[in-house]
Amino acid sequence: MNFISGKWLTSLAILATATMASTYAVADSGNKVNGPIRHVLLISIDGMHALDLENCTKGVSGLTPYCPNLAALAQNGLRYTQASSAKPSDSFPGLLAMLTGGSPRSTGVFYDNSFDRSLAPPQNPTNGINNGNCTAGTAGTGTEALFDETIDIDITRLDGGGGVSTVNLPRDPFNNCQPVFPHQYLRVNTIFEVVKQAGGYTAWSDKNFGYDIVQGPSGKGVDDLFIREIKSNIVPLPGIPSCTTVPDTTVTSDWTTSFDDVKCYDALKVQAIINEINGKTSDGSKRAPVPTVFGMNFQAVSVGQKLIETTTNPTIIGGYKDALGTPSDALRGEIKFVDQSIGAMVSELDKRGLLRSTVVIVSAKHGQSPINPKSNHNIGDTITPVLTAAGIPPVQATEDDVALLWLKDQTQATAAAAAISAAASTTALGEIFVGNAITQLFNDPLKDPRTPDLIVSPNVGIIYTTSKKKQAEHGGFNHDDTNVALLVYNPALTGATLTNPVNTAQIAPTILAVLGLEPNHLQAVRNEETQLLPGLFEEGDR
Repeated sequence: MNFISGKWLTSLAILATATMASTYAVADSGNKVNGPIRHVLLISIDGMHALDLENCTKGVSGLTPYCPNLAALAQNGLRYTQASSAKPSDSFPGLLAMLTGGSPRSTGVFYDNSFDRSLAPPQNPTNGINNGNCTAGTAGTGTEALFDETIDIDITRLDGGGGVSTVNLPRDPFNNCQPVFPHQYLRVNTIFEVVKQAGGYTAWSDKNFGYDIVQGPSGKGVDDLFIREIKSNIVPLPGIPSCTTVPDTTVTSDWTTSFDDVKCYDALKVQAIINEINGKTSDGSKRAPVPTVFGMNFQAVSVGQKLIETTTNPTIIGGYKDALGTPSDALRGEIKFVDQSIGAMVSELDKRGLLRSTVVIVSAKHGQSPINPKSNHNIGDTITPVLTAAGIPPVQATEDDVALLWLKDQTQATAAAAAISAAASTTALGEIFVGNAITQLFNDPLKDPRTPDLIVSPNVGIIYTTSKKKQAEHGGFNHDDTNVALLVYNPALTGATLTNPVNTAQIAPTILAVLGLEPNHLQAVRNEETQLLPGLFEEGDR
């Protein structure tokens, strides 16, 4: 296996094992890598724009750089300034793009709250979903497919009460009305499943038990899945520095309601990663292999971008100060916390002698919109009333700064688009995707029971909520939603900035390639012909 850097080659063996024989040569700067690439650490800083990475590593609007650790990684990393997240830019499709190499066309997953016309409702009402009959062998009437925190056994507890409440899951009439777990909802395999099949060890940490979906269709992709419920009651965290008592006592429930408390929540997952680097399970209780592929998501930046903390006196406002992306003091504090946490992980890899054999990838499931605070307008659900008045009520409307609409009568999609367009001043219509505009992106809604009939992308800054506690959201298709940070680091690389348009789905096959595995083992990569990230591989490699 050879690395290349324009003028000369440097030898490198990547996972020289029988189970992980590589056919990919990774481009190198000429720095010698002492040993094979045996580990990939994938980090999602949810909400982190490419602009945020530029600003925090280079400085902005009078602020000196405030991300020394990310800046250090960039010295030996490839930074992609035109990286795009999945569309819709929700957490589920955003993460699955990185783990499968595919879009909702392949994964079948549009949101953590979507709709499936072939399934039946859950046994118990969940988050407003009416329970209904399920007759085995007979197609369901359709149901909201809800895989967020509401499927926990007990949402108030950090451990979710022990996992998923099966009575809150949609049911499959063609599987004897059995509940459909999140991992069963996913249609294609993941990098975790491919790595496990090759003899590797895997770990992941995320924000609620809906992230059982990362297990992949086998249900067994992740050896060590560390889930802590972000919507649980805020409690002291013994063993986590600065969090043995609750930092912000103005709130007592939901870690996303406090700039200080959400850092403690993320610190739990950071400790899990450090435990794994040190050859332990995520909770530190047992010895375990250092994972071949592992990682986590940060929530702190997303909260820092969205939150208006009204329980304090005076109110603390997060988000940005201007169109330059100058962060508020609250948001800058969240970004600095994440930077310090990533520095701690990298330092631990170095202490353990693992840094040169590890590729670190930093990206984001999604961005957040709007960056410019002057653009923000929270207008509530203006679309459902328009469609209802036109006699075309949606059976499901999933709305943030996008609206995904499933109609009761699918033949009325064109009429629904006309009604929304006629009320553009009310619906804040920016773009509408219907008919061929939908099938250019996704599967035909008349053939795929999960594809929305219409997607409304409103004007930048519009959020379909009346909440006074948030000033940004994600889910939409615009630049602020989708242009995310992407940095690939290894000590062997010399820092470079690539302006090639790329997307986060390219992370998945790239992870397999650097580990010496065949990217085409991912079904979505084959389906969508997803390419490797540029700049890392010899010319002629896939």
